[in-house]
Amino acid sequence: MKAFLKFDFTTLTQKVLEEKLGECNIKFTVTGFGEVEFLEHLSPEKLEEITALLNRYGIEVIENQKSVLVQKIKDAIVEMVFQENATNVKSSVYLSEKLNHSYGYLSNLFSEVTYTSIENFIILQKIERAKQLIVNNKLSLTEIAYQLNYSSVAHLSTQFKNTTGITPSAFQRIIAKRREIANNK
Repeated sequence: MKAFLKFDFTTLTQKVLEEKLGECNIKFTVTGFGEVEFLEHLSPEKLEEITALLNRYGIEVIENQKSVLVQKIKDAIVEMVFQENATNVKSSVYLSEKLNHSYGYLSNLFSEVTYTSIENFIILQKIERAKQLIVNNKLSLTEIAYQLNYSSVAHLSTQFKNTTGITPSAFQRIIAKRREIANNK
């Protein structure tokens, strides 16, 4: 049997932090999206232990300020793209307002640290979201294009094909075929 899961990254991360940091008797508070404040002094050894523990769950402790801001940019983009009721605001405006920096500064920093552009990262996230929405099988391609702020299905299709190598329609057919095979087992 195959089941499709929907999960909330924020809730999932919060639970992992509560359980794992609780096991280590570390008091903390979540101060923002992707930000945790430890309410006690941590020795370098303890910080290293926490870092290793959280890395097993794909959670990375970042200390470099540039890397911290780049991670905040990534988190804001994921939040923007994956929210249920997408905002119809330009990504540059959204990021500038969310992170209190000019878009030019954020864009230059992101490119310097990641060797790719914010725009490319946004496209990758939108295509991942489009794949999720196609797999969920509740929206048409037109509705998916609208939800992800594409000007048309053709624009979504072009970016989808450039990123994945196949069209969204071909992806839909593959998913349908896999479901058919799974149901016949």
